[in-house]
Amino acid sequence: MDQSERDRLEWLRHEVARHNRLYHENDAPEISDSEFDALFRELKALEAAHPEVAPTTAVGGAVKRGLPEHRHRAPMLSLDNAFSPEELSTWDERNRRSLGVDEVQYSAELKYDGMSLSLIYEGGQLVTAATRGDGATGELVTENAKTVAGIPHTIPLAGSLEVRGEVLMSKATFTRLNAARAESGQQLFVNPRNAAAGAMRQLDPRLVAERHLEFFAYGQGDGEPIAPTQTESLARLAEFGFARPEIGTCVGSLETVLAFVERVQGERANLPFGIDGVVVKVNSREQQARLGGTARGPRWAMAYKFPAEQAFTLLREIGLQVGRTGVVTPVAELEPVFVGGVMVSRATLHNFDDLKLRNVRAGDKVIVQRAGDVIPEVVGAVLSERDPAAPEPQPPTNCPECGTELTQTGVFLRCPNAGCPAQTTGALIHFASRGALDIEGLGEKLVVRLVNEELLGDLASVFELATHRERLQNMDGLGALSVGKVLDNIEARRTPPLPKFLYGLGIRQVGERTSLDLARAFGTLDGLTLATEQELLAVPDIGPITAREIAQWFSSDDNKVLLARFQSLGVSPLAEAKPEGGQFTGMTFVFTGSLERMTRDEAEAMVIARGGKAAGSVSAKTSVVVAGPGAGSKLAKAEQLGLRIQTEEEFLASIDESV
Repeated sequence: MDQSERDRLEWLRHEVARHNRLYHENDAPEISDSEFDALFRELKALEAAHPEVAPTTAVGGAVKRGLPEHRHRAPMLSLDNAFSPEELSTWDERNRRSLGVDEVQYSAELKYDGMSLSLIYEGGQLVTAATRGDGATGELVTENAKTVAGIPHTIPLAGSLEVRGEVLMSKATFTRLNAARAESGQQLFVNPRNAAAGAMRQLDPRLVAERHLEFFAYGQGDGEPIAPTQTESLARLAEFGFARPEIGTCVGSLETVLAFVERVQGERANLPFGIDGVVVKVNSREQQARLGGTARGPRWAMAYKFPAEQAFTLLREIGLQVGRTGVVTPVAELEPVFVGGVMVSRATLHNFDDLKLRNVRAGDKVIVQRAGDVIPEVVGAVLSERDPAAPEPQPPTNCPECGTELTQTGVFLRCPNAGCPAQTTGALIHFASRGALDIEGLGEKLVVRLVNEELLGDLASVFELATHRERLQNMDGLGALSVGKVLDNIEARRTPPLPKFLYGLGIRQVGERTSLDLARAFGTLDGLTLATEQELLAVPDIGPITAREIAQWFSSDDNKVLLARFQSLGVSPLAEAKPEGGQFTGMTFVFTGSLERMTRDEAEAMVIARGGKAAGSVSAKTSVVVAGPGAGSKLAKAEQLGLRIQTEEEFLASIDESV
């Protein structure tokens, strides 16, 4: 090992140890999980290339002062990580070769993003609960653990049993907790895991109880096995009273596991708690014993890690963005960072009241979050690294695009100038988007160019673009072929479905679902144009504010001119057929969680075709809630109200196929 490698090795060991302390002892990480994983993987690779150096084995942090120490019966070790199907396949090959078999049966489970806990039961009574600590010695938190949901105080087992699992904080509880901390000017928790870990280390169990934590068991610790396989062990723990997530586990070959991994990754954003991957284990306890382990962890288990949903980066400046409805929103301009599977350089700051609560300023090191397909957002700042001279951002008084004085509507600042260029551009982009008229080729960049060239103005001007064909063809980067395709796509949208057209108009409070409800209630554009507020209120799920916005939009002289222009240009939205009678007449369905055999739109279409209604929220008027894996608050409310709940399979079995 040369000097440069030795220096790199020492730096990596120092950084890994430092970030381990920040994460496990202080519950205040400075880098994301994926950044830590990258550091640790580099350290392992460097150590593997030089077997003369002792490998790094530390897996946690030291015991916190004020909490008694507890020596684990058997070490609580870490798992090796895989980040691709290929790495999991390599691990599977090694297992098959070591065991001398053609195929290994695996158990795959959620990798909870929480705090590891060891629970010891003697004679059926919970006598000890301890954190992982440094893997060998943890913190004694027995009284705290007794306040956590999902941890039974007694179990129907006469002997001794150690149960291991994770303490979690739900996403909803985490959001409420951080909102309260923001209001009091405290440092925000980075994620639910850190909030849960901080709670479990409280010295007063009453404070722990206020955090509403949950526990999921992931297996047995030291002692005589309670079952011959991992999956049977989890089933027995469930019989003992330990909570299990709805999404469950899978058992089978590597191919079965990879399918489960893909399914879980797709449902990750819908789960009520955080996960950061899937843990894959050799299912047979006998085979686990034969494979053994290393000083760091077992050879028979592997953590398949998902892309991190959070990252740390620099907030360069706070910009302003004017939306299609005139709302002026603060936007974070970021040092580009990879998070949630994509490179992020901008993130929403929602509104100026929210910006004040999150307490972020230009120049801050900030936490950026992107869960699932959600627009990236800034969670909060790392206050310990803030420049004391950084000024607090102030809301603007005038529109940054047209200079018009802004008005306040609730928590939002709004530009009242309907002719504001930013609003015009935003409205056109929305009109051509997939959820609205879905005009392929007329994307954001082209719309901006055409507005700047004064070839687009109001929404109806889209259908006048064909009169500018020659000018369009002479624009840089376009040409006859691409222009022809865009104009053909526009021509094909002269008779759009009424719900798509209504959504494309961009009426405040009217989203895709409301557009569909309006189209079904009134049938034609003319029928809706003449509707009164009282008639609009009669449409299910439309309240007074939405009804007022719709009535005002259609009574506006400017919008009457716009609709007349559409008509003169040959734009005629197709009437929406009203379902009459059917299997689900008078019934309202709500779909929640993930569906495996159909999309949510397809499921709702089945209900509507049979005379029923599909709603987005659960109420006492809901007839049936169809709940798939990952169902959260909607399912909980349905259970509270005593509503009829079906699985996807039960819903499909009830369908009358004669429709």
